[in-house]
Formats: sequence, structure tokens, C-alpha cells
Amino acid sequence: MTPDSVDAWQQWHERRAASVSAPYGPLALTGTHWLEDYPERRLPDIPGAWAADGDEVVLTAAEADGLTLDGRPFDGAVGLVADSGPASGARVAYGERRLVVLRRDGAWGVRDFDPASEARRAFRGIEATPYDPRWSAQGHFTPYGEDRTVRVDNVDGRRRGLGLGGELAFALDGQERTLQVTVEGDGSLWAVFADATSGDSSYRFRFLRPAAPDADGRTTVDFNRALLPPCAFVDHFVCPFPPPGNTLAVAIPAGERTLR
Repeated sequence: MTPDSVDAWQQWHERRAASVSAPYGPLALTGTHWLEDYPERRLPDIPGAWAADGDEVVLTAAEADGLTLDGRPFDGAVGLVADSGPASGARVAYGERRLVVLRRDGAWGVRDFDPASEARRAFRGIEATPYDPRWSAQGHFTPYGEDRTVRVDNVDGRRRGLGLGGELAFALDGQERTLQVTVEGDGSLWAVFADATSGDSSYRFRFLRPAAPDADGRTTVDFNRALLPPCAFVDHFVCPFPPPGNTLAVAIPAGERTLR
């Protein structure tokens, strides 16, 4: 362990706390509404009529409804695709709230982000274990060579597809371990995992985001930077449970553990 590694971890931890508590961070989410659950096209406490129509969502509203589109008062009908950027940049707003259009497994939804949310006001920080080199190891990524999708339970009780791109192997606590991982668009990896602390001294599962592997498949597997999933902050996120094989038979008291 070096002062540089400890300082880098502390900076990472502070940035995470600032990010989740930002005006449109995870703590601001007050609802996720699936349009298929509202055939009358009216969403709870959200003006306008919202309807899925093939590859878009059609929003119809009058200027008196108080919605804005791209920063201007909205009156009429518009087709919307999924918002790809941060919630703060969503095309549709209702006062300070941001209404984010999303699509999961073919289903359309609208998320309501409110900077005045109760969860954001009540936030006191993230309980995380200080940096310990024992929980950082060199890993090796082996791609599957084909796209794989497994169906896993999500925290909202629905089963959805989880895309997996390969296997990440590493040694931890004297044992060889593996995780099935997703390959992100920038080449970085994403794992949903649980361990022997999950549901006890840590949240019931966590995320890990190793950097993109080098040309030889090498990357660092650093559980000091294990992340609480968004659904640990509010109940309105859709998070997948770990896929088969990603529940590790070892206690990993590292990284983010719970909320304070």
C-alpha cells in the first residue's frame, strides 16, 4: 500500500458521494413508470399523455401542462427516443424535474428525477471500507467470441436479459476466482457480483467496473472500488441480480458497503 493509492481511493470515494447526491444523481429518482402499465396514457403526477409507438414514445401535451421540450414550452405532439445522456440533459422537463425516456427489453418507460427528492435530502454518505491492497489483483479477461444473453431476476421482480461478453479470472484470498462480465461500449468491463458479506454487512449485491483490458487481456480487479448499485440508493431503479457464477464464496469487506 502506498500513499498514492490511498489518496487516489479517497478522491474516488469523495467523487462518488458528490455524484450520487448531485441534483440529478441517483438519489433524485422518484419514480420509474412503464408505459405498458398505463394504457390510459397518464402517468402518476406527470402531465401529458405518454404512449409507446414502435420505436419511439409519443408525448402529447398542451402548453398549460407546464412541460418543456429542449428548454422551451411544449404544446403539441412529439416522438421521443430513449435519452442516452445524463438525466440533467433529458429533453423533457417539468419545472426542475427531468423526465427521462428509457427502453429496457423492448419496454418503454419514463423516469422522474426531482432535485427536491426525500432521498436526496436524507442522504448522509456512503459507508465504504478504506483502501486495502489485499482486495486488488491483476485479472485476465477472456472474451466469449459471441454475444451471450442470460435471463436474470431484477429487483423489481421482472426477469430481463443481461448481455455478457466474457470471463474475468483473478486470484483473491489465495483462490482462483472468475466473474462473468459485460463489455461496455468503451471497452471497459462491468460485473454484477455478490459475496459472503452480501445482505449482511454489505448490500445484497454490488457492481464492479474494471478498466478496459490491454492487448493481452490484462486489467486490474480492484474490489476497493466495488460500487453500490443505483437501486441501493432508491427503489425506483431496475438493477439485475448477479448472473450464474457471480456469487463468490468469499467475504469481500471492501469498497462501498451500505448507505450511512
